[in-house]
Amino acid sequence: MIASDLAPLPVGVSLNLKDGEDLFSTGYFVVSDGEFEPECDGDFLVNLKDLQRTQHHPDSARLNGCCGLDGLDGFNLLCSNGHEIGTERSDCWLPHHAVLACSKVSGPNNSFKADGFAAA
Repeated sequence: MIASDLAPLPVGVSLNLKDGEDLFSTGYFVVSDGEFEPECDGDFLVNLKDLQRTQHHPDSARLNGCCGLDGLDGFNLLCSNGHEIGTERSDCWLPHHAVLACSKVSGPNNSFKADGFAAA
């Protein structure tokens, strides 16, 4: 499991676009409409604090940023088995969140898991 017990962000709740702050509260997810770089339409946005058993990419070229990770150099999040699953965006000039690639994870029952392999 990459994240669990998440609910869709309620309709009418605005995203917090302030730099250096959470994009939205813990306990929720958003299905992206492709508005934020680098996610694609259909990717899942989650609060970084909701991630479980993930790790940063071993390729330091994927871990750029000044105060955190900017996520501009490809996937920088891996599941516990080392498979690329998404991008952490935690730099000071960005609203903080993780983008879980819809091509890499699935979200049944409001829990996210890596597709094709267990993210135990």
